[in-house]
Amino acid sequence: MIANRIWFLGASKFALSDNESSIVECLNLNLTIMNSLRNKVQLIGNLGNDPEIIMLENGTKLAKFSIATNESYKNAKGEKVTDTQWHNIVAWGKLAEITEGFLSKGKEVMIEGKLMNRSYETNEGEKRYITEIKCNELLMLGK
Repeated sequence: MIANRIWFLGASKFALSDNESSIVECLNLNLTIMNSLRNKVQLIGNLGNDPEIIMLENGTKLAKFSIATNESYKNAKGEKVTDTQWHNIVAWGKLAEITEGFLSKGKEVMIEGKLMNRSYETNEGEKRYITEIKCNELLMLGK
């Protein structure tokens, strides 16, 4: 019975279990859930521009695009305020091909992926840092 178990997510231990096999079962489920959520991002937003498609030397396609997410709230004066956040997305392989064929500026999409940080050097020699979302799943929404 679930009511007879206590889950300690941080310590990955259980107490008050019915028997040892259910402890192992729950522990495995707990670890699977924790690992799948460690670096997971889900966003719904609109493309800011047409995707940039890059064909790599090995024949792999890379799609780069940004999406805007909007959150609305009322400020202290009762006025509606919309906060827009921009997110850099990269998609590889088959997802890049789908992006190339079906996405364009303004389209609404749902993406699922993971956060990736990288750095690069500008032509002037300045080091820049960027956070991107590596897209693993893509769902086209709207019309």
